[in-house]
Amino acid sequence: MGHLAGLTALVTGGSRGIGRSVVERLSADGVRVVFGYHQAEQAAQEVASATGAHPVRADIADAKAVAALFDQAERAVGPLDVLVSNAAVWLPHSRIEEATEETYDRVMAVNAKGTFLTLQHASTRLRDGGRVITMSSVGVRRPAPGNAVYAASKAAVEQFTAVAAQELGPRRITVNCIAPGATDTELLRQSLPPRLLERAARNTVLGRLGTGDDIAGIVAFLAGPDAAWITGQTISATGGLL
Repeated sequence: MGHLAGLTALVTGGSRGIGRSVVERLSADGVRVVFGYHQAEQAAQEVASATGAHPVRADIADAKAVAALFDQAERAVGPLDVLVSNAAVWLPHSRIEEATEETYDRVMAVNAKGTFLTLQHASTRLRDGGRVITMSSVGVRRPAPGNAVYAASKAAVEQFTAVAAQELGPRRITVNCIAPGATDTELLRQSLPPRLLERAARNTVLGRLGTGDDIAGIVAFLAGPDAAWITGQTISATGGLL
């Protein structure tokens, strides 16, 4: 068993991409994991079969669904030690004058409100000494045309993280955020043409795209005892993006 054996965790958005890598890494490190997913039923079952983690279908933009997700997680693995609030949507780029109200509402509902709802439950349900890890994006610090709504939703996540760290500090619960750069996931490859993927890789010091495993390793560190003195931080994980 790994160095996190005996801990329990809830990971949102755990069926694909970075979330899947996080579920795989935490499970390999001995954590009993419950993960949420929204629509990817087959992918969720594949992750569950490969890792032994427990899948729960939930839309984190829905307050009742988030409450039910935490309820089912506690029934499956007991009181929670770790929350990884990873679930997010990234809709096609659109300039501010082109963005629809529907797009704005959905991105904000999942990325900002959804993270906020998970933090609310973590505030009362995590055991003392627990860990909360949220996900932002390099886009918060690198403004780009067409990315206003997504970047704004992730900026909200960073602020929620900073405040939650102060509120939960008296219970020795750390709250940190990871801001990945271009990470080689199915979603990224569906969203960007090969020439832009190649450009993103060239623009990192390490000369490649990130991987889900790169981000999962940081999650595992933040979830463990060696990160007990780190809280209220947003950690940039970009491979030295130039």
